[in-house]
Amino acid sequence: MTIGRMPALFLAHGSPMNIIERNAFTEALAQMPHDLPHPEGIVVISAHWQSRGTRVTCTEHPRTIHDFVGFPEELYRIGYPAPGSPRLARRVQEVLGLDDDSGDQQRGLDHGAWSVLHHMYPLAFTPVVQLSLDVSLTPAQRMQMGRRLLPLRDEGILIIGSGNIVHNLGLVDFEDEGARPYAWAEAFDGWVDSCLTSDRLDDLARYEDLAPSAELAVPTDEHYTPLLYVAGLCQPDELVATVFAGFQNASLSMRCVRVG
Repeated sequence: MTIGRMPALFLAHGSPMNIIERNAFTEALAQMPHDLPHPEGIVVISAHWQSRGTRVTCTEHPRTIHDFVGFPEELYRIGYPAPGSPRLARRVQEVLGLDDDSGDQQRGLDHGAWSVLHHMYPLAFTPVVQLSLDVSLTPAQRMQMGRRLLPLRDEGILIIGSGNIVHNLGLVDFEDEGARPYAWAEAFDGWVDSCLTSDRLDDLARYEDLAPSAELAVPTDEHYTPLLYVAGLCQPDELVATVFAGFQNASLSMRCVRVG
């Protein structure tokens, strides 16, 4: 039985190559569960599932989705056979006020979810449910959705947002994972860090107006958006801490954040 409130995480995932590579980022992922209570279940909000209306996976045996192309064959042979949980899915629907039609019986786990869980919980025995990104919501509404998920943290559920704070594939340095990050990428990532550490979480929802180089750092919002759900989960008495920071391929921020 989990005691106390479960922390929540925003995790970068970056390139699918992180699934098979051993680097500072993947080693940090592998270490994270040692500093967490063991979850009763996991809810992942991934950049790679967008929908009209919020959807929740309800299948008992979610398949591993290899939603990437052009990578080594080894990646396509890796599976993540975690069970689903219709019971947890119904609880997510309940706290969010969703109807039964929001349940998805076909959807599996996309790489935004399983690529990080592969390193954190390699035995894959903890039930996993995915929550989609409703494309109709504003940034402020996304934070409010996170607030509605708060009761799950008191029930031993680990909530993970998976994306990248800076994610510009058009300017990726494909030749060098360790390439020096662009100045604009560092500026935006630093602005987010300052919001997280100075109790300005609401500013995260106004990044387009307040943050430097937002149009370069967030050319499309799906990788940034999971951070807003996790920020919404933060309570006034809780600490927000960066648990990993760095860049890959010049334009992908790998910053990972823990709430609580």
